[in-house]
Amino acid sequence: MIKVIEILKEDIETVRKRDPAARNFLEVILCYPGLHAIWLHRIAHFLWTHHMKLLGRLISHLNRFLTGVEIHPGARIKRRLFIDHGAGVVIGETSEIGDDVLLYQGVVLGGTSMEKKKRHPTIQNKVVIGAAAILLGPITVGEGAKIGANSVVISSVPPGATVVGVPGKVVEDRREPIIDLEHGKLPDPLSEMMKKIMERQSLLEEKLKRMERLLKEEKDENHTENNQKIK
Repeated sequence: MIKVIEILKEDIETVRKRDPAARNFLEVILCYPGLHAIWLHRIAHFLWTHHMKLLGRLISHLNRFLTGVEIHPGARIKRRLFIDHGAGVVIGETSEIGDDVLLYQGVVLGGTSMEKKKRHPTIQNKVVIGAAAILLGPITVGEGAKIGANSVVISSVPPGATVVGVPGKVVEDRREPIIDLEHGKLPDPLSEMMKKIMERQSLLEEKLKRMERLLKEEKDENHTENNQKIK
């Protein structure tokens, strides 16, 4: 019982640390559906792992109705998970989430197989997943990685990496597992690619101008030599 109280206090303190809008203890308890979703999931998961699967599914269904967060009771979630806003979050049955993970609204940890096996993502410690990001299949997102908003990730992500785009591509590999809430400042791979194309085009244009100058000089020299021969 003491451990349960400690975990509940830890969950509340996690919200207060991660959300600048959280003003006090009571507000966090009453007004944070992401926190309520985690608490209800813990009950559902306990029932699921103690051979009361139907009751666990019913609690999970109630959780979705009350909070807008759908977490399968089979999903394994460790400590200090923060689901910000929560609406539309979906966490599948074989998902695994480590400590100190941050999920924004609309995140989906989905499966890609019809077989009864590991088919959902594994999220390691201190990962940040931006709004509406979709992660599919039994992939692993390494410790400290960041997934940009609206990304679709279908392959494993190395620790400390930053992934954006559809499908998701690694645009930064920092290898320093930290919690960073500034996921809105992630690199834009499309604009960076266009910048590289423009730089490449400028180099090619410069080379072409040099070749034109050389050809013109060579032509002028040949013309001069021909004139001298005629004389």
